[in-house]
Amino acid sequence: MRTLNAALPTHAGGPVRVEGWVHRRRAFADRTFLVLRDRSGLSQTVVTDDAARRQLAALPEETVVRVEGTATATSRAPGGVEVTAPVITALSPPADPSPLELWRPALDATLPTMLDHGALSWRHPAQNAVWQVAAASLRGFRRTLDDAGFTEVATPKVTATATESGAGVFAVDWFGRPAFLAQSPQFSKQALVGAFERVYETGPVFRAEPHDTVRHLAQYTSLDVELGFIDDHRDVLAVLREVLAGMVAAVAERVGTGPAGLDLPVVPEEVPVVHFSEALRLVGASPDEPDLAPEHERALSRWAVREHGSEFLAVEGYPSVKRPFYTHPQPDDPRWTNSFDLLFRGLELVTGGQRLHDHAAYVRALTERGMDPEDYRGYLDTFSHGMPPHGGFALGLERWVARLTGLDNIRRSTLFPRDLHRLTP
Repeated sequence: MRTLNAALPTHAGGPVRVEGWVHRRRAFADRTFLVLRDRSGLSQTVVTDDAARRQLAALPEETVVRVEGTATATSRAPGGVEVTAPVITALSPPADPSPLELWRPALDATLPTMLDHGALSWRHPAQNAVWQVAAASLRGFRRTLDDAGFTEVATPKVTATATESGAGVFAVDWFGRPAFLAQSPQFSKQALVGAFERVYETGPVFRAEPHDTVRHLAQYTSLDVELGFIDDHRDVLAVLREVLAGMVAAVAERVGTGPAGLDLPVVPEEVPVVHFSEALRLVGASPDEPDLAPEHERALSRWAVREHGSEFLAVEGYPSVKRPFYTHPQPDDPRWTNSFDLLFRGLELVTGGQRLHDHAAYVRALTERGMDPEDYRGYLDTFSHGMPPHGGFALGLERWVARLTGLDNIRRSTLFPRDLHRLTP
């Protein structure tokens, strides 16, 4: 049976069979060292037989091989064990020369080169560790919400109408009818609150906005949550706090703090909150500003660390003119909304809030914005059949991982980025 590299120390003194990729070969006068890579890490095999050394010399880096031999204890090898007296079997044809030097400790390549050869770049241990952070985050997200009585759902990614507005959507031909790639699962997850009360989803969303920045993608993975029977947006924020804590705990448990330059935050027991109008005052912006600029987000994050010792800050009460029509107004002043953005390390990470749940309120909100309620009939019908006060949030997975790992570009935390310029690989 196959033994993973990480498990070799438990087999010291006995026969083993390891399988993986030729990560590196180092030839000396009387022996050759083979460094083998599998999903668990690296192992070392020492080859002294001349015929086996000639065979290995013809198997370039990234060739897939099987090595059968004896696990021998030695302080010179990774994990204190190396494979000796090996029999090597190629499991793939000799690999072509790689455009990336995957054997180096750091992947020394430009971002375009990495993205052009994404299937190879993710083989590099340091790069691979970045996505392990993402996978662990997904595990923590699901586990936290499952434990809190949420139901995982799967919603359509092709819709008849735009979710947010008519702008920023990808139009597609749906059997001769116009349709759109979903900007978010917003409409569907709200409707499903009427069936399951608490729902969540992980899946792709699409934004046809011509951003060409280090923080935007045209397709990204959205972690969406919606829950019913709330008092206001603060209940949503409380659930978000638990989700973030669960995600951090899962990363610490599954990945640890060593790889990928990982710097795990401490999630406070209560996320500090500042009203949007106060946030503008804190950063010296005009009180008429409808939104926060990137430099405002960075300044507010520094303020939260300084004043509250928190890397997380919720800014609530965004102006109604900047929030979607389904956002619940602030009861005592409808200029503002029961919504929030969560800032993390100088960047907006999450958008959330309370939604309208009354059919008449939706018709009024759409009409006031010059939108035709008839265009949203399928969505609005849900609210004429009894819907509880509800709200939710959406968190971008790749942006979260980039913040955790200190990456300077969201494309470095995305398996196969889709943006203004890139549709392959």
